[in-house]
Amino acid sequence: MRDASSLYRLLGDEARLRLLRVLRRERLNVTELTGILGLAQSGVSRHLGLLKDAGLVAEDKDAGFTYYRLSPGLQAEERRTLWHALEEQFDRGESDPAVRADEARLQEVLRLRKENFDTHGAADTRDARQLVPGRSWAAWSRALGLLLPPLRVADLGCGEGYLAIEAAGFASRVIAVDRSAVVLDRAKGLARRRRVSNVFWKRGELEKLPIRDETVDVALLSQALHHAHDPARAVQEAARITVPGGRVLLLDLRAHGEDWVRTKLGDRRLGFRDEELARLLTSAGLRDVRVGVGARKAGDPFTVLVATGTKPATKARHDTTKPRKRLGHTAAKPREHETSEASDRAARES
Repeated sequence: MRDASSLYRLLGDEARLRLLRVLRRERLNVTELTGILGLAQSGVSRHLGLLKDAGLVAEDKDAGFTYYRLSPGLQAEERRTLWHALEEQFDRGESDPAVRADEARLQEVLRLRKENFDTHGAADTRDARQLVPGRSWAAWSRALGLLLPPLRVADLGCGEGYLAIEAAGFASRVIAVDRSAVVLDRAKGLARRRRVSNVFWKRGELEKLPIRDETVDVALLSQALHHAHDPARAVQEAARITVPGGRVLLLDLRAHGEDWVRTKLGDRRLGFRDEELARLLTSAGLRDVRVGVGARKAGDPFTVLVATGTKPATKARHDTTKPRKRLGHTAAKPREHETSEASDRAARES
């Protein structure tokens, strides 16, 4: 009776039940479980330790990582009835918002795994992954970026600046805009640590950008439009700051039903339909509009759409596709009409 009492107390915790539910689907390491459950790493480790001591969870070492999975002890005769009852509850709770959130984040973890590991057709793909040294989506994106001319890029809704800093590697200059001063401070700190000096940080709203007309070659909104108060206005602003012949590039989610992202992530919109993104770009006066799938995985509720449109070249201008002097990670000399604080600083440095 004492053992039964301890076991039921152990299972009387929502976090531990969520752990068991996702481990029923896939073996996972602590970092992955932390991202899926939204719990502190110390809490996940503590729960795993308790479940392991109770014989409910086992661990495997693989390629330098420790992975956790359900223990065969759960199927022991004395626990089989209990486990079947738990499985029924897990299946019955699929519509619960917390469960849906866990499932969506689990699919994101599995997508990232697929991008970084190869599978070779074995029946059990958990044991078939082979690490490919040097394979890196980040390295691929940086290599492709070097094939581009040194464009002027605006990263709108830049967040903590990761994409802006990546773009700085091939762009002549990047203007990064976000509404949050706290987030911008973190982005500036990251840029300093990486010694990137050709990104100019500005605080502002997507619907009222602190950037002059026709001053960038590419206006980029990556996973930002679904946070906008007025998406149509945000796209119009992106088109306004783009030079004739320049492009607006959108990366956003296809319309979905995961309502939990409103409270957990602050999303204002549950994604966009393909034709809706196309209409936003067309209504902003852009031409040659294209919308396609950027990333998708079976079972994942989130599909990334990539949409682009070109601003009509209504007047003569310099050819932005003609290579200019590559500036690397140094600030580009600003135009005379740019009077922002960042541009003044760049002029002094020049």
